[in-house]
Amino acid sequence: MNYFKQIIRFAKPYKGYAILNIVANIFYALFSGLSFMVLMPLLKVLFDKEAIRVTKKPIYNGFTEAATFFNDYLNYHISQLADNDPAKALTFVIILILTVFFLKNVFNYLAMYFITFLRNGTLKDIRNELYGKTIELPLSYFSEKRKGDIMARLGTDVLEIQHSFLSILELFFREPLTIIFTIIFMLTISVKLTLFVFIFIPISGIIISLIGKSLKRKSDKVQKEQGYFLSLLEESLGGLKVIKGFNMEGIFNRKFQASTKRFFHFSNSLLNRTNLAKPTSEFLGIGVIGVLLWFGGRMVLVEQSLEGEQFLTFMGLAYNILTPAKAISKASYSVKKGNAAAERVLEILNTESPLKDDPNAIIKEEFTSEITLNNVSFKYEDDLVLKNFSIKVPKGKSVALVGQSGSGKSTIANLVTRFYDVTEGHIAIDGTDIKTLTKHSLRDLMGLVTQDSVLFNDTIKNNILLGKEDATDEEIIEALKIANAWEFVKDLKGNLDFNIGDSGTKISGGQKQRLNIARAVLKNPPIMILDEATSALDTESERLVQVALENMMKNRTSIVIAHRLSTIQNADEIIVMQKGEIAEQGTHNELIAKNGVYKKLVDMQSFE
Repeated sequence: MNYFKQIIRFAKPYKGYAILNIVANIFYALFSGLSFMVLMPLLKVLFDKEAIRVTKKPIYNGFTEAATFFNDYLNYHISQLADNDPAKALTFVIILILTVFFLKNVFNYLAMYFITFLRNGTLKDIRNELYGKTIELPLSYFSEKRKGDIMARLGTDVLEIQHSFLSILELFFREPLTIIFTIIFMLTISVKLTLFVFIFIPISGIIISLIGKSLKRKSDKVQKEQGYFLSLLEESLGGLKVIKGFNMEGIFNRKFQASTKRFFHFSNSLLNRTNLAKPTSEFLGIGVIGVLLWFGGRMVLVEQSLEGEQFLTFMGLAYNILTPAKAISKASYSVKKGNAAAERVLEILNTESPLKDDPNAIIKEEFTSEITLNNVSFKYEDDLVLKNFSIKVPKGKSVALVGQSGSGKSTIANLVTRFYDVTEGHIAIDGTDIKTLTKHSLRDLMGLVTQDSVLFNDTIKNNILLGKEDATDEEIIEALKIANAWEFVKDLKGNLDFNIGDSGTKISGGQKQRLNIARAVLKNPPIMILDEATSALDTESERLVQVALENMMKNRTSIVIAHRLSTIQNADEIIVMQKGEIAEQGTHNELIAKNGVYKKLVDMQSFE
């Protein structure tokens, strides 16, 4: 129940529906019991012709004889209305029964109607908060997580919570109320017989709880395995070209089939344990009904302390307890399964982001002087990838970072944009530590073009609009022209409304990168960060993209991370990095004259 205490807050906005559901359930439970009580006059009319000749109004003699009073009271009024006519009496009794059953089902529908809004509203809010938390958490959180597992939590786990949530409301209100009202009516008929029912409920509960003890653990295994094979599917779709190119279909098939085999065994174990609840509770119920038939039959035939119609009504009421008792056992199983799902969902919701904005964070609206990295050190796990790194990037200037793979170039881009926080030292914009700024306002000042052209399965227009949501078509076209992209976009079918496919598969790598640049151009930020924006391109595409980058960088402060040195020769300052430290820095000509690390890198690329 600990997890559901945390989940319950999502239901608070819908408490009005919860109250209406409880009220409807109270009336449902009441009419559920009455639907059997009104059978007594019918049985009396059918088996005792004298019942319709009740002329004396009955007197109430206490709770233990309330059933007799209720029966005689109804018979008295039916007798008055029917005027000693058996056919009329039968008609009135049937109308009474139909009315009670109609009201029972009306309130049953209303209870389910109101709970629908509660369930679906809760589902919506959990999913929204889970998605919001997922995109709020830092990149470091997902470095060890599988995407498919996150998708499983957002999909099937949240659905499991929704079903369990309904079960908990039934567990707390609907079924217990039905049992309580039914037992009250049973006590009015016979206290002795009702004692057997009180014995049955705890015995049944103990046996069922023993069966369901391991359900949470089994359910957790099922959900984890489902997350794993969804991850495998997501990775297979993303790397299909590599899988086919290396003839690895068999390897991935075996991995997927091994996962589904484990899922098969876990699911069978879980469902078989769950399915044991119904026959167990039903057998226990029928066992008690058998004892009641023997004991109650003696009270009617031998002791003659109970009327026949009262005994039959009591048996109906006893059977009426079985349905909610079975529902409670089923609901308790659902709660255990839902507990495992809630644990997985709450693991994400309760994760505190280390990059969370400070409560007193400042909103910075403009960039005026410089970006400063002062004695910055950083490590992803154990080893430092940056060591005491310090640079200044004045406004309007471009600084290029070069060096071998693993020298820490891209890490600087991740730190300046605050995708990660520095381990030591600090990064400041206009003298203000970026940790004291809101992440939103910090990133508003920056445009980012990465080596991986991140595009979405949508139109060109909607991909570019991510840079500026309210931009006009004219502004989009202008951005595309600056990015050297309009030349191919205008020839596409529908141009701006052309759907580029999943990850932009319908266009080339160079075209994708130019769309990325157009998106950054449309944003028009004062600071531009280019993380190896041309390294994945062929020579022709690189030339077109380089022209686009130069157009974009005019009058902007730029941090350029480059693998190809031909793209950064015009930078105001070039910083050569080795193992997380600065090896050399200066302009292109100054570094060539030094005849050091940079000169060797240039010579190697020239040779290539």
